[in-house]
Amino acid sequence: MESPTKPIIRIDVISDVVCPWCYIGKRRLENALAAWQDRYDFNITYHPFELNPALPASGVEQRAFLINKFGGEARYEQLMQQVVAVAREEGLEFRFDIQKTLPNTRIAHALLLQAQAYGVQAELKEALLKAYFTDGLNLADHAVLSSIAQQTGLPENVIQETLNSTESQNEVHKAELELQKLGISGVPFYIINNRFALSGAQPMETWIKVLDQATEQPKPGN
Repeated sequence: MESPTKPIIRIDVISDVVCPWCYIGKRRLENALAAWQDRYDFNITYHPFELNPALPASGVEQRAFLINKFGGEARYEQLMQQVVAVAREEGLEFRFDIQKTLPNTRIAHALLLQAQAYGVQAELKEALLKAYFTDGLNLADHAVLSSIAQQTGLPENVIQETLNSTESQNEVHKAELELQKLGISGVPFYIINNRFALSGAQPMETWIKVLDQATEQPKPGN
């Protein structure tokens, strides 16, 4: 006898691969979903958002850029220590001390769009986040991106075409424009079952409440 099919909850995640709170939020979401996995299946799709779209393709020196952005070295150090501590609570190791380059992330997002079609988007998203935040790798380096994408199962020919194609980057820009029309201006941002929206790296308790609401049947006329 076949087991009954579990209902599917769709979650659209808008985020960037160099956003620390996006990685923290990802872990918190995953912990919440683990508590519901006996009752529901989850369809998660990652959508592009560039925190720094104007950066050169080769990226910039990370520490100097962020010190300038946050208004000084003392403020930079304070914020980094805070986010490292929060990440550690979620089982993540952030190594800002070994990160050298803040990359332009458009090509990374282009690879993620391709990965969705090949069913390896979740794997690539996690690998890119870990490469940047834990391993300190340069995501502006095509060789680094190619290696990460290959390890997650994206075909080599697709990787090379994406890395060398302006069309793939244009697709990212188009996707971002569509999201901007929805009023999304910060990340992480989540859309659940096309009915509920949630912003920020929310704790597990908040996710449980939102998922509970999202699984309620709409009343007639709503």
